[in-house]
Amino acid sequence: MLVTSFKSMDEIRLGLIFSLPQQFSIDAWIKAWTSACTGLECTGLQVGFGNSVKILVPSVIFSILLGAINGYALSFWKVKGANVLFACLLLGSFVPYQVFIYPLVRFYAQTGIYGSLPAIVITHIIFGMPVMTLLFRNYYSGLPVELFKAARIDGAGFWKIFISIILPMSVPIAIVAVIMQVTAIWNDFLLGLVFAGRENLPMTVQLNNIVNTTTGERAYNVNMAATVLTSLVPLTVYLVSGRWFVRGIASGAVKG
Repeated sequence: MLVTSFKSMDEIRLGLIFSLPQQFSIDAWIKAWTSACTGLECTGLQVGFGNSVKILVPSVIFSILLGAINGYALSFWKVKGANVLFACLLLGSFVPYQVFIYPLVRFYAQTGIYGSLPAIVITHIIFGMPVMTLLFRNYYSGLPVELFKAARIDGAGFWKIFISIILPMSVPIAIVAVIMQVTAIWNDFLLGLVFAGRENLPMTVQLNNIVNTTTGERAYNVNMAATVLTSLVPLTVYLVSGRWFVRGIASGAVKG
């Protein structure tokens, strides 16, 4: 795929799939980024990249933050109905998210936010919270409860304990959560297609429009370049944070 993206169409037509390019060219990359047709407009993937970032950042931050707070409450405070809530979250993690698409479409349409950036962000937060809650709850269950009891004796409340004690100890599992959410949200196609609206289509939807175009010549080099460009963000996150991901898993992500 990477090799093909640097070839010209004349060279691709020769059928030498595994051969290196006779002459390296980045024209396909430039076209994929700036002028490839992603629908009714030929503006390349640059617009979709911006949309994906706008969707990704708040979705990751809020889903992880809410998951951490829920996991903390379920692990240490033993709130009333905690076991029932945990069972519901566990069950919700196994329900296909496609089941909830139609009810959410109706709800967003009635509230007037369907087809907007808030709609797709809220959707990713909703679907990310159960898994994030389970992840943090299992991690916090492995932390020494004596720290929590000592803080309570010193008069610390819910938020003081969470911010001053729990959060600083959550770095390993937070990195695991970031990698999981970045990968899931960035690579999402269906939710972006249904909820984002034409003005906010993420990069994956625009990639599909480029690759599956039914007009003109199929520019395979442009398709390959667009595919590589779309995969760069999750790939970079894995390369940069991979060792911390393994460390986070080993330090308690699968406890419980």
